[in-house]
Amino acid sequence: MYMVKDELVQLIQRKHANIAIIGMGYVGLPLAVTFANAGFAVTGIDPDDAKCEMINRGESYIQDVTNAQLRKHTEAGRIRATTDYSVLNEIDAISICVPTPLRKTGDPDMSFIASAAKGIAPYLHRGMVIVLESSTYPGTTREMVLPTLIEDSELVVGEDFFLAFSPERVDPGRTDWTTYNTPKVLGGITPACTEVASAWYSIALETVVPVSTSEVAEMTKLLENTFRMVNISMVNELAIMCDRLGIDVWEVVDAAATKPFGFMKFTPGPGLGGHCIPVDPLYLSWKMKSLNFTARFIDLASEIDSNMPRYVIGKIQDALNRFKKAMNGSKVLVLGVAYKPNINDIRESPALDVIHLLQEKGAIVSYYDPHVPSLDKDGIVMESEKDLAAAVEASDCVAIITNHSKVDYQMVLEKAVVVFDARNALKDVPRSEMKVVKL
Repeated sequence: MYMVKDELVQLIQRKHANIAIIGMGYVGLPLAVTFANAGFAVTGIDPDDAKCEMINRGESYIQDVTNAQLRKHTEAGRIRATTDYSVLNEIDAISICVPTPLRKTGDPDMSFIASAAKGIAPYLHRGMVIVLESSTYPGTTREMVLPTLIEDSELVVGEDFFLAFSPERVDPGRTDWTTYNTPKVLGGITPACTEVASAWYSIALETVVPVSTSEVAEMTKLLENTFRMVNISMVNELAIMCDRLGIDVWEVVDAAATKPFGFMKFTPGPGLGGHCIPVDPLYLSWKMKSLNFTARFIDLASEIDSNMPRYVIGKIQDALNRFKKAMNGSKVLVLGVAYKPNINDIRESPALDVIHLLQEKGAIVSYYDPHVPSLDKDGIVMESEKDLAAAVEASDCVAIITNHSKVDYQMVLEKAVVVFDARNALKDVPRSEMKVVKL
């Protein structure tokens, strides 16, 4: 046991270990660059031929990785990409970074993790360490990935090979907290698994936080995102209450944020977006249902947040009503479709729900987003307006759904007939201003 473990750790510490990353998306590609920065040779595995070709040309499709950062490693032979799992014959360490979306029914779609595990299984060999990074419910690594890996193998986990879970903590667009310096929680199937995986990640990442089991690591990720989900839903409900009371919720939140202890600032918005917060807590809720337990906080928070786009539609109707316009037939410009400011990521963006609902009400919808030149998602096929000023003047209402910093909001205010502001982009405009309706 110790000979295999010690040999693998020594191979890693000498940076002679060959690394593979399965899933070259928002998590996998930055992780590949981080490992390459540390001096490892990295092979990306992704089913998308176009992505692999772009990587091999040194062209990045991820905002957090520049072409220069990627090309430096592809030209040096430290990063390459392929669709072929057989390269795992020569691999010592694997990170699984595949997506874990929800099905339409709200239950976890584990097909990507299952596919990755089945892809690895034929090439599993002695002296290999595997780390699952895809967000999932507690027990996935032990109950799903491990049995798939060893189904046709006599290798013993913790002795012949090593398996762990380490939740990704990627916040697209951030430059202060990156893959390198964001602390990395890691828990193995056995203590030896934790030791080997920690030895590997510690060479490339600034801080590794070992925990006792893979289940603890899996649950840590869900706590982080459930914490945000519940607090965002609370402040979203507060926004609705303040609206009924005639109080500016943004002023309330800013005032509360002056308290130096016992309070953390969360802001309301048109709904939840991104790859984690709208999805991960529902994995935990789903898991607990199998144990005959109802995760009431999660279910209530999800209900509040999922209804925010409909609340937004009501506020846009209020904005149009101020100028005696019906929603049906009105031209509504959606300003910002990414799920948060200054990025091009539209995963789970509430803007998509807002566009669908506006169209259902008969509105003529267009959008402008300096980071998202075109949309082809969930049945929405649109191009961003090229001339924002002209688009604003041609609209009956402008709905600010994502507050990108590149937008000239003073111009929007001056040229628009009426504006609905879901993000407090027009924070200096008094609530009594006739042409502005705030969340």
